[in-house]
Amino acid sequence: MDVAGSGDCAAQGAAFSRHRVPQNINSLTLAMGELKRVYQDLKVRVERDEKLQKMMCTPEADAWFSSVEDMEKEVNQLLAKIDLEIQKKCLGSCCLTNCRPSYKLGKMIREKAAAVAELQSRADHFYKVAVPSIRPAVDDSEMPMKKPGALDLLLDKVLRLLDDENEYDVLIWVDVSHSVVMEKVQEQILSKLDVPDYKWYYMTLEEKAVEIYNVLKTKKCLLFLDDMRHPLHLLQVGIPLPDNQNKSKVVLTTRSRDVCLQMKVQKMVQVECLGEEEAFALFLSQVGEDTLNSHPEILRLAKIVAQHCNGLPLALVTAGRAMAGKRNLQDWERVEQQPKGNQSISSGKEEGVFKVLKLSYDGLGDENIQSCFLYCSLFPDEICCDQLVELWIGEGFVGEFDHIHEARNQGGDIIRHLQARSLLLNGMSEKYVRMHDLVRDFALHIASKSQWKKQFVVQKKQVEMIKADQVEKWKEAQRISLWDCSVAELKESPSFLNLETVMVSCKLMSFPSGLFGYMPIIRVLNLSKNFELIELPMEVDRLASLQYLNLSYTQIVKLPNQLEKLSKLRCLILDEMHLLRVLPRQLISKLSSLQLFSIFNSMVAHGDCKVLLKELECLTNLTEISISLKRAPPTHALFNSYKLRRSIRRLSLQDCTGMTFVQLSPHVEMLEISACSELRFVKISAEKEGPCDMVHQNLPSHQYFCNLREVEIVLCSRLSNLTWLAHAQNLVSLVVRNCQSLDEVIGEEGGVSEIEQDLVVFSRLKTLHLWSLPKLKSICGRPLPFPSLREFNVRFCPSLRKLPFDSHTSTIKNLKKIKGEKEWWDGLVWEDQNSAKNSLSPYFVPVLL
Repeated sequence: MDVAGSGDCAAQGAAFSRHRVPQNINSLTLAMGELKRVYQDLKVRVERDEKLQKMMCTPEADAWFSSVEDMEKEVNQLLAKIDLEIQKKCLGSCCLTNCRPSYKLGKMIREKAAAVAELQSRADHFYKVAVPSIRPAVDDSEMPMKKPGALDLLLDKVLRLLDDENEYDVLIWVDVSHSVVMEKVQEQILSKLDVPDYKWYYMTLEEKAVEIYNVLKTKKCLLFLDDMRHPLHLLQVGIPLPDNQNKSKVVLTTRSRDVCLQMKVQKMVQVECLGEEEAFALFLSQVGEDTLNSHPEILRLAKIVAQHCNGLPLALVTAGRAMAGKRNLQDWERVEQQPKGNQSISSGKEEGVFKVLKLSYDGLGDENIQSCFLYCSLFPDEICCDQLVELWIGEGFVGEFDHIHEARNQGGDIIRHLQARSLLLNGMSEKYVRMHDLVRDFALHIASKSQWKKQFVVQKKQVEMIKADQVEKWKEAQRISLWDCSVAELKESPSFLNLETVMVSCKLMSFPSGLFGYMPIIRVLNLSKNFELIELPMEVDRLASLQYLNLSYTQIVKLPNQLEKLSKLRCLILDEMHLLRVLPRQLISKLSSLQLFSIFNSMVAHGDCKVLLKELECLTNLTEISISLKRAPPTHALFNSYKLRRSIRRLSLQDCTGMTFVQLSPHVEMLEISACSELRFVKISAEKEGPCDMVHQNLPSHQYFCNLREVEIVLCSRLSNLTWLAHAQNLVSLVVRNCQSLDEVIGEEGGVSEIEQDLVVFSRLKTLHLWSLPKLKSICGRPLPFPSLREFNVRFCPSLRKLPFDSHTSTIKNLKKIKGEKEWWDGLVWEDQNSAKNSLSPYFVPVLL
């Protein structure tokens, strides 16, 4: 028996050596070659910037360069060792004595290849001394011109006051109202300067300031700082002080004269509200002709309602939208006869705004939608729409549903409804929304004037430490949100009998003892982005009514066993917890009410998650999962479970050696795949229980990936095409990097030719990034309209000589920029040289090598 077993081992080892070791050696050699190319590219840039701009390399980048040099030595030593083994003629034989060393060498090769790939991925984070490209002329698309109100008129007035020809190299509009932290102001500026996120994401405030300063110091810049509430030190942000040499200008808007004085502005201009005619015209434009013409008296009443707005654009737009569609004369008369507002609210112009906002608030009708609106006042900054909907689910504002997907759709409808009434504004991207500060003040006023239990406590960064006696005053509060402040140790445990919501985002390492002791009806506990929080209070098990718990971006290492007693918990979110290593066994399986579970980009998901997946499979109410998995075994366990497979919303796969394909359900919205060297294709999974590779015969092809919106694929060396993405009709973002074998994105065979004729590929795609794809020859074999494309970025794709654009491409409607090497752009072959290239050339931004 022993001899037979040894013989089997030897045969298997020899087979592994013959077939896998050469393949792994080749992968390691290619990966090291790619790393050296990136190293050399960055080294040249650093040396150039140090010489020409007197910049210096960051310590992080220096450390990375050293790591690459050390890695090259280690790889060379390993390859030399392998050569020695080959010379001994052991790798290709069945020699029993050398089978185990051969296997170990193969394992060392795979581990070293993964280390090389990881080191290359760090390059983006450590390199900062690049010269970003800036549009050569003023681009008014950066201004929020689509915001309703008399922004056009006010902007014209401001530009006339500048008394110049407005010939600026760069124009930047920054909304400072919700950027209470200097870092967020810097991030807005860096984003407008087209400096990629990965170059500044890990920088300190000082490093970001240097980056901004070095870009702007040689430019004639016009910078708008909109809605400033506090003074801002320009040099600390990185903004060069305007002078006669650079001829730059900084324009700020504020409601505070003190801000102007402390900023030492050279010229103060009192911007008056709209005149009566302008205000009435703006109001009528929001109401609409159909409503105005529905009764002869409405026009007269409309003028009275508009006068309540006191010329404030926000009030005019909000009131106009609230009255749009109201054709009943009694509705207009009721508004006209409303009593004057309570003087305790405000006075003068703001009183008129509050009165108008009350009109729009009452018009929401549904009590749940009104609650959703008031809830938004708990956030002093912009908020992610997905997180907002998840909070509403935890609060019970969203109606009954069988699947979380239905709740998300309902929440999205509510957000759009509030936006349509100007009660919510767009954030810095489509994923975020925010409240105007006057609207927030109004919402907090409404909450405080409701029943006594409706009190909202919103504490922003105004005090460093909240004392115990102040906490004592919050005993009657319904909702508490604390931002960028600390809570003193409580000598006695206060009783919060009416408290339903707690949101804390502060620099806390732990919570005051006893804080959670008496919260019998709390439903939502959001502790995300407490970056120094290392543990939960022991009394967390006393939160028996808790339905939503978010611990994302904390430093917690282990979840306490006491969480298993939260039998009503519906949403558990553990994203970006990079130190989380322990989930107690049977903890998750005991959360019987759990419907949403998210553990995206957290450390614990990098281990063997098969036990976690089995516990998730036991939860009968679970309908949504977001998870990051590392290595193939837990990934296969996920794909082999019908219940788990169809519950995935966001999925990240990394280093899954041996995995040749990925199965997705139509519910997946985000997919990230990294360092899966043997991955060859992606396919749709069954929508009913059965064989895992079966597609439901009644599912139309255009619905295969109907919810997929974001895809990122990195370091998948066997992947030859992404033709399956032709069926992802709602795809918004596609990033593909370092895939050595990829020769086409949408292939001619097996995809496009078999799709319905009316299927428009990439019709909603907004960003397309293709990076380090040496064999890529085609994005698509036929021209595509790309009606939504905004940013197209191509780097290190020497074989891509033709783009899927022609004279009929409608891209120019939304396109912001095409980025790539100038040599690559000049060498492209066009179907219609005169039309297509001429129409797209103005959007091309060359990238300096």
